[in-house]
Amino acid sequence: MSAREPVLNPVRIKTLRPTQMTLGLREVDEKRRIWRERGGEKGSEFLGRHMIPVILGPKGRHYLTDHHHLARALEDEGVRDVLVNVIADLSSLAREEFWIFLDNRSWCHPYDAQGHRRDFDAIPTTVAEMQDDPFRSLAGDLRRTGGYAKDEAPFSEFIWADFLRRRLKRKAVEKDFTTALGEALVLAKSEEANYLPGWCGPSRDD
Repeated sequence: MSAREPVLNPVRIKTLRPTQMTLGLREVDEKRRIWRERGGEKGSEFLGRHMIPVILGPKGRHYLTDHHHLARALEDEGVRDVLVNVIADLSSLAREEFWIFLDNRSWCHPYDAQGHRRDFDAIPTTVAEMQDDPFRSLAGDLRRTGGYAKDEAPFSEFIWADFLRRRLKRKAVEKDFTTALGEALVLAKSEEANYLPGWCGPSRDD
């Protein structure tokens, strides 16, 4: 299951299968803006630098392991095809075996927009069907503003999103994102967040 050579034949975005239930639509909008600025005549070059990592699953379907936001943004912008990088071929597994294996490897995140774990059947079959989780957008902006460091832990942004979800009201985030981000920054530097991946709060002198 070592990394394979990128598949240079384009794959339709609408056929890509998510491995998570939610994304942050604010992040999708930002990636749409970047595409409009850097795409156009240089669209092929942009796509060549942003190949989508996937796993081959049952029936030879392509399952996303990352870049869900980019795939959704490109589809919303009318892009039909992307290049993919197949990192593992699990097409020989039965459906239940496949999802259990992904779960054990932290290659899927079957949690809904309220942070509740769901059955694998609840994971949408297209990126267009993914739910918006404003706390995922908040967690993404929080990292980019220095609230915490980028970390290799799987789904670290979702871990932060769940932390914030339990301390801030969703309606407040949706109504005034800027104020919510300020409150999130305070929370991120607090001791109660010190167990989270990438935490970079102030250290105490012993």
